[in-house]
Amino acid sequence: MNPHAVPSITPLNLLASLRQHRRLIVSLIKREVLVRYQGSLLGLLWSFFNPVLMLAVYTFVFSVVFKARWAGGSESKTEFALVLFAGLMVFGLFSECVSRAPGLVVSNVNYVKKVIFPLEILPVVAMGAACFHLMVSFSVWLIFYSIFFGVPPATIFMLPLVLLPLVLLSLGVSWLLASLGVFIRDIHQVVGVAVSVLTFLSPVFYPIAALPDGFRAVVQVSPLTQVIEQSRDAMIWGKPLDWQSWLAYFLLSGVVAWLGFAWFQKTRKGFADVL
Repeated sequence: MNPHAVPSITPLNLLASLRQHRRLIVSLIKREVLVRYQGSLLGLLWSFFNPVLMLAVYTFVFSVVFKARWAGGSESKTEFALVLFAGLMVFGLFSECVSRAPGLVVSNVNYVKKVIFPLEILPVVAMGAACFHLMVSFSVWLIFYSIFFGVPPATIFMLPLVLLPLVLLSLGVSWLLASLGVFIRDIHQVVGVAVSVLTFLSPVFYPIAALPDGFRAVVQVSPLTQVIEQSRDAMIWGKPLDWQSWLAYFLLSGVVAWLGFAWFQKTRKGFADVL
């Protein structure tokens, strides 16, 4: 790799880079996951206990304290908790990647200055770690659902396909923020506020059907609304995938991913000067 070459911004170049560095990516994802729990008494088991504890807390707060019920669902507190937790899992995938993105390059200065390193894989590594935590949370959800309600609907096998556009969207935003985080250090604070706001502007804690008509249009603008709703349809309600809306979301997410990657590649030559 020529350090003076202009990085390519084509999607084919990205795919080639991911294929070329696939072993490095897997190795960094493993290290990312293990380092997070290094030194703790339970170690990697915390990745399992954390979602269990969160599921218990949200069940108590929303179904016992606030006595909330999901529109269109039953009066079961367990069902409410599982519906809520399904939305939190999807949102958590996005928020974990985006929240960490501004510091990905800044916290790996040695990769920028000392070695020729494929910096474009850093958001992919963060996404891999987030997907690991998603799978652990999904395992917790699946265990509880199977205990209380039996076998989930067959549409649950569509979940990876449902989440694919969200993965592309998260990567695109992460590439953009990873670059901006080098030049604008305040971007981390802005992202934190934006993610908090987006939590309540997305149907995580409530169904869209429960909103007044005037507010539904606002929530529909959230980039997470569609994927959260379709994930619940696949995991709980057994509804088939709306292919038309999924395809539109997939194409839009693909464009965002490419634009984010292109921006990252165009600006990466200035990272060393700033850091």
